[in-house]
Amino acid sequence: MISNKDGFILQEPDTTVSVQQVFGIESNMQVAAFSKPANDMYVPKIDKDYIFDPETTLSILAGFTHNRRVMIQGYHGTGKSTHIEQVAAHLNWPCIRINLDSHISRTELIGRDAIVLKDNKQVTEFQQGLLPWALQNPVAIVFDEYDAGRPDVMFVLQRLLEADGRMTLLEQNMVITPHKSFRIFATANTAGLGDTTGLYHGTQIINQGQMDRWHIIAALNYLSEKQEIAVLLSRCPSFAKDKNNKDIAALMVRMAHLTRQGFQSGDLSVLMSPRTVLHWAENYLIFNDLKHSFRITFLNRADPMEHSILAEYYQRCFGEELSV
Repeated sequence: MISNKDGFILQEPDTTVSVQQVFGIESNMQVAAFSKPANDMYVPKIDKDYIFDPETTLSILAGFTHNRRVMIQGYHGTGKSTHIEQVAAHLNWPCIRINLDSHISRTELIGRDAIVLKDNKQVTEFQQGLLPWALQNPVAIVFDEYDAGRPDVMFVLQRLLEADGRMTLLEQNMVITPHKSFRIFATANTAGLGDTTGLYHGTQIINQGQMDRWHIIAALNYLSEKQEIAVLLSRCPSFAKDKNNKDIAALMVRMAHLTRQGFQSGDLSVLMSPRTVLHWAENYLIFNDLKHSFRITFLNRADPMEHSILAEYYQRCFGEELSV
């Protein structure tokens, strides 16, 4: 079995899979895939209980099969990044994630000079960063928190969004042409127009010339209550062991949906994401106290002025008063 210097056995997709059979989505689309992992180290593990959103999944699949630049926008906890990872997992496609926080600089992505030891002598040598490496391999790169990236980093990425996506490494006087199986994705809480809700401090307005270079922008919303209950029980199997907890899970999810409705109507400044509901269930298992676990999981980080609204939601769901 022959592999390149980076350990990639297969350089290009060598098969196709049915969207309907693999992802359970009604579609006649056949998508490119690797028959076996191109590199086990970078291919995410398959989550058998994962629930795919049809529109978002089809957008991601278009990105993989037709080399579309795909950005997924939505509230926190909707599963933007995991959607891309799970699609990659089912296609055996190597996938790496980079969080564009304010500490990620241009040199960390591109590379930098480093002192190395050669022939017992210290010499200065340029070491490529993750971005040039990914460009030259069959890898899908996902930029998380894309709307929080630094300006110097964003202008580096803007060139990659062009049709040819070639990168000029000034430090080495070379031009890198992307591998045929290189793919680029991004996730963001906003759609590049800035945060008008106050939920996502640190995000910024994205250059609209750059936004224009993304082929597909998918919006991912929260799951339905029925789907979210199923996800909660699958993510917290110890919680699901007790039959009574299944009824509690439904009420927890109902409570979360009420906070999202309250946020959308302007009554609340925060909302419960599916991740928060999962933490609530886990804390309930620890303390065996539903009210206390709700308080330490969510209530304590809400505006005190909004506690009475949350207490009303709690009473509506569980039929019990919540002292605030």
